[in-house]
Formats: sequence, C-alpha cells, structure tokens
Amino acid sequence: MEEFYMKVAIEEARKAEKIGEVPIGAIVVFQGEIVGRGYNLREKDQDPTAHAEMIAIQEAAERLGSWRLIDCDLYVTLEPCPMCAGAIIQSRVKRVIFGTLDPKAGCVGSLMNLLQDTRFNHQTEIQSGVLQQECSDLLTQFFRGIREKRKEAKRNRVLDQSNA
Repeated sequence: MEEFYMKVAIEEARKAEKIGEVPIGAIVVFQGEIVGRGYNLREKDQDPTAHAEMIAIQEAAERLGSWRLIDCDLYVTLEPCPMCAGAIIQSRVKRVIFGTLDPKAGCVGSLMNLLQDTRFNHQTEIQSGVLQQECSDLLTQFFRGIREKRKEAKRNRVLDQSNA
C-alpha cells in the first residue's frame, strides 16, 4: 500500500517539475482516502512556505474540518525540512512515509529527527525509503537539467562575446 500512495506523491512531484519547481510531492491519507495533495510552489507563488507537505496538510485540514490530523498519514517524496516537520508535529500527523533522504535539510533523520523528539508533546511514526530510487532519480534529473541549462547559457554568452 505504501508504494501505491508514494506513486501518487510522485505524480504530484511531476506537476511541480512541469512548471519548473523542484519536484517534490506530498499527499495526506485518512482512512484509505487521499484528503490532501501538494507539490512545491515556492517559485510560482514566491512563498518560502509553499512546500508540498505544507500545501497537502492545509488541504487535508480544510477537507476534514480540523487542524488535528491525528489518524492521517503523510506521504512525501523527500524527507521533510524543519518547517514541514514542525507543521507535521503541530497537526498531529500519525505517520510520515518518505522516499529519499535530504542530507542538506532533512529533519526526519538526516540532520536531526524532530518528529520523534520526546521533548515535543507529539511524536510521529516514520517510514523511509519507499520508492527511494524513483524519488531520488526525479530530483537528480531535475538538478542535472538545471546545471546543463546553466552551462549552455554560459557557452552562449561566451560565443556572443567572441562574435561581438
């Protein structure tokens, strides 16, 4: 079942990729039903809080009519950052299932584990590595494409300058 829902989160990530956003997707599941979906919209909305998890959590809370997502699972393609981990704790999400680690900003095990810190009043179950390779490849290919575009733009600038 985890792989099925992660594939849906990957579909959300692909929506972000299509509009030039970092391809991260998330869904919230309650009693087997998807009640929230999200993908990165930081660039489009020029909003630093427009992460996939935040959008999915907001949609789920609205749809369920409660900020408490006690019996909900969050599926996300990339390990949540500190902001998203905080929102997960605050919304009382029961379980987080993520695809690949984020060694630069991940706060569900990579840099720290906020979701299971006993100093908070809520701890969240964690499962990592679901469709890890697919989630990782999506990000790797996206950033490789960006680097290639930058190299091409630099080559074009050099050519333009030499032809001037």
